[in-house]
Amino acid sequence: QVQLVESGGGVVQPGGSLRLSCAASGSFFSIRSMGWYRQAPGKQRELVAEISSSGWTNYLDSVKGRFTVSRDNAKAYLQMNSLKPEDTAVYYCKADRSFDSYWGQGTQVTVSS
Repeated sequence: QVQLVESGGGVVQPGGSLRLSCAASGSFFSIRSMGWYRQAPGKQRELVAEISSSGWTNYLDSVKGRFTVSRDNAKAYLQMNSLKPEDTAVYYCKADRSFDSYWGQGTQVTVSS
Protein backbone atom coordinates (compact mmCIF):
# COMPACT_ATOMS: atom_id res chain seq x y z
CA GLN A 1 0.00 0.00 0.00
CA VAL A 2 1.08 3.53 -0.77
CA GLN A 3 -0.41 6.71 0.64
CA LEU A 4 -0.01 10.01 -1.21
CA VAL A 5 -0.58 13.49 0.19
CA GLU A 6 -0.42 16.57 -2.03
CA SER A 7 0.21 20.11 -0.86
CA GLY A 8 1.08 23.50 -2.28
CA GLY A 9 -2.07 24.45 -4.14
CA GLY A 10 -3.67 27.85 -3.85
CA VAL A 11 -4.76 30.99 -5.66
CA VAL A 12 -2.26 32.84 -7.83
CA GLN A 13 -2.43 35.60 -10.40
CA PRO A 14 -1.70 34.94 -14.07
CA GLY A 15 2.04 34.81 -14.62
CA GLY A 16 2.67 33.63 -11.08
CA SER A 17 4.23 30.44 -9.77
CA LEU A 18 3.32 27.58 -7.46
CA ARG A 19 5.15 24.49 -6.34
CA LEU A 20 3.15 21.35 -5.65
CA SER A 21 4.50 18.56 -3.47
CA CYS A 22 3.45 14.94 -3.18
CA ALA A 23 4.65 12.93 -0.21
CA ALA A 24 4.49 9.15 -0.44
CA SER A 25 4.39 6.84 2.55
CA GLY A 26 3.97 3.13 3.05
CA SER A 27 5.64 0.90 0.46
CA PHE A 28 7.01 3.87 -1.48
CA PHE A 29 10.28 2.06 -2.26
CA SER A 30 8.42 -0.01 -4.88
CA ILE A 31 7.15 3.03 -6.81
CA ARG A 32 8.30 3.01 -10.41
CA SER A 33 6.94 6.30 -11.69
CA MET A 34 5.09 9.29 -10.31
CA GLY A 35 2.89 11.68 -12.18
CA TRP A 36 0.78 14.78 -11.87
CA TYR A 37 -2.70 14.91 -13.37
CA ARG A 38 -5.30 17.64 -13.35
CA GLN A 39 -9.04 17.87 -13.77
CA ALA A 40 -10.89 21.08 -14.51
CA PRO A 41 -14.67 21.37 -14.00
CA GLY A 42 -16.53 19.59 -16.79
CA LYS A 43 -13.36 18.14 -18.28
CA GLN A 44 -11.62 14.78 -18.17
CA ARG A 45 -8.60 14.20 -16.01
CA GLU A 46 -5.40 14.67 -18.00
CA LEU A 47 -1.74 13.88 -17.51
CA VAL A 48 0.30 17.00 -16.86
CA ALA A 49 3.75 15.56 -16.18
CA GLU A 50 5.36 12.31 -15.14
CA ILE A 51 8.78 11.13 -14.02
CA SER A 52 10.14 7.61 -13.91
CA SER A 53 12.48 6.12 -11.34
CA SER A 54 15.33 6.65 -13.81
CA GLY A 55 14.50 10.33 -14.28
CA TRP A 56 12.74 10.15 -17.62
CA THR A 57 10.10 12.86 -17.89
CA ASN A 58 7.07 13.52 -20.04
CA TYR A 59 4.91 16.66 -20.25
CA LEU A 60 1.58 17.78 -21.61
CA ASP A 61 2.32 19.99 -24.61
CA SER A 62 0.60 23.02 -23.14
CA VAL A 63 2.84 23.05 -20.05
CA LYS A 64 6.19 22.38 -21.71
CA GLY A 65 8.68 25.10 -20.82
CA ARG A 66 6.53 26.29 -17.92
CA PHE A 67 6.22 23.27 -15.61
CA THR A 68 9.00 21.08 -14.24
CA VAL A 69 8.49 17.72 -12.55
CA SER A 70 11.09 16.34 -10.17
CA ARG A 71 11.42 13.57 -7.66
CA ASP A 72 13.39 12.94 -4.49
CA ASN A 73 12.97 9.45 -3.05
CA ALA A 74 9.49 9.44 -1.56
CA LYS A 75 8.50 12.90 -2.78
CA ALA A 76 7.51 14.32 -6.14
CA TYR A 77 7.27 17.97 -7.05
CA LEU A 78 5.67 20.05 -9.77
CA GLN A 79 7.13 23.53 -10.21
CA MET A 80 4.62 25.61 -12.14
CA ASN A 81 5.72 28.94 -13.61
CA SER A 82 4.00 31.44 -15.89
CA LEU A 83 0.63 30.13 -14.79
CA LYS A 84 -2.40 30.81 -16.95
CA PRO A 85 -6.11 30.84 -16.13
CA GLU A 86 -6.49 27.64 -18.15
CA ASP A 87 -4.19 25.89 -15.66
CA THR A 88 -6.95 26.16 -13.06
CA ALA A 89 -7.88 22.67 -11.91
CA VAL A 90 -7.60 20.14 -9.13
CA TYR A 91 -4.13 18.60 -9.37
CA TYR A 92 -3.63 14.97 -8.39
CA CYS A 93 -0.49 13.00 -7.69
CA LYS A 94 -0.30 9.41 -8.93
CA ALA A 95 2.20 6.68 -8.09
CA ASP A 96 2.63 3.58 -10.23
CA ARG A 97 4.05 0.30 -9.02
CA SER A 98 4.46 -2.85 -11.09
CA PHE A 99 0.94 -4.11 -10.49
CA ASP A 100 -1.07 -1.22 -9.05
CA SER A 101 -1.43 2.53 -8.85
CA TYR A 102 -2.36 5.01 -6.16
CA TRP A 103 -3.85 8.51 -6.19
CA GLY A 104 -3.65 11.40 -3.80
CA GLN A 105 -6.68 13.38 -2.70
CA GLY A 106 -5.93 16.36 -4.94
CA THR A 107 -5.05 20.00 -4.37
CA GLN A 108 -6.83 22.97 -5.94
CA VAL A 109 -4.91 25.39 -8.13
CA THR A 110 -6.73 28.56 -9.15
CA VAL A 111 -5.17 31.09 -11.51
CA SER A 112 -7.17 34.30 -11.48
CA SER A 113 -6.69 38.03 -11.38
